[in-house]
Amino acid sequence: MSDDTHFMRLALALGRRGLGTTWPNPSVGAVVVEPETGRILGTAATAPGGRPHGEPLALAAAGEAARGATLYVTLEPCSHHGRTPPCTDAIVAAGIARVVSAVEDPDPRVAGRGHGLLRQAGVTVETGLMRETAARDHVGHITRVTRGRPALHLKLARTRDGFCASAGPERLRITGPVADGAVHLWRAHADAILIGIGTARSDDPSLTVRLPGLAARSPLRIVLDTHLRLSPASVLARTARDTPTLVLTTRSAPAHARRALEALGVEVAPVPADAAGGIDLPAALAHLGERGLTRLCSEGGPRLAEALARADLIEACTLVTGPVELGSAGGLPALGPVLAEALAGERFREAERLRLGPDEAVTYERSRT
Repeated sequence: MSDDTHFMRLALALGRRGLGTTWPNPSVGAVVVEPETGRILGTAATAPGGRPHGEPLALAAAGEAARGATLYVTLEPCSHHGRTPPCTDAIVAAGIARVVSAVEDPDPRVAGRGHGLLRQAGVTVETGLMRETAARDHVGHITRVTRGRPALHLKLARTRDGFCASAGPERLRITGPVADGAVHLWRAHADAILIGIGTARSDDPSLTVRLPGLAARSPLRIVLDTHLRLSPASVLARTARDTPTLVLTTRSAPAHARRALEALGVEVAPVPADAAGGIDLPAALAHLGERGLTRLCSEGGPRLAEALARADLIEACTLVTGPVELGSAGGLPALGPVLAEALAGERFREAERLRLGPDEAVTYERSRT
């Protein structure tokens, strides 16, 4: 493995730590290295809340030693004035001699301009190292600026014979503690968790991160609720002042139900309805994109999953398969026909397969070709 790849791997690892904490900005990892010795002079990632960006933080850590050094960065440095000055200005002012950048930023305010300004200032710029990995890490940012919505990662658990619930009223336990821990880690790296009102009413979930030391990483909780049937007595409503909760509904929802939820600290936002009177899913995700959300984790049931697949709103899908089988008793299928066809077709490719104790998790990602 080349030194460049080694340091870019480090930058990517740093950036991943902040996923879910920096929206609306991407979590960018940056590493400053002395080229002659390979000594690391400074490392950083985008700060919680999205600023300062990773590059100026890494440069500040390196100090004067950054002059003549190489900067490894997971996304093209920004070149526009926002709440903070452009990262390109900080890089030039620090005297960086070479920048190795993984992927171009499709944000129209940048889109090659950052690399161009650095080259104009005499900085050697090399792009494309570990591009595919970086694009995967930054899929939330890329999807938001190119499609106007957050990247949605659908997660479904199923039995070995393909069911997500039994035919009876009893709740079916599908996955074990290792898989459950992985789900909580995925939550910690998401900007928000999305479920439908059916899951909210049947499971009464908390949708928080329950891993030691990571409770503060619990993301925004979002419920799709056309008629505002979320009970004020639900866990989501009762804990809304501790963990932010957003309910997306339609303008026809009853005003008294809205007032009851808002009194508990739940935010209620109307979005356009579809032809059937339900929530228009593309409009709902566009609304979330306008709010700055970039990474959305869907933990709803098969009905919501099928609707998301029908609307072509899924960027990745993870199927966690447990060892139990329902057999002839049957139950509720985890995959609807539209989602099953999409995962088996050319629209998605298998990206990762993990063994989680007795369970197996397979992740499919939208094909980029």
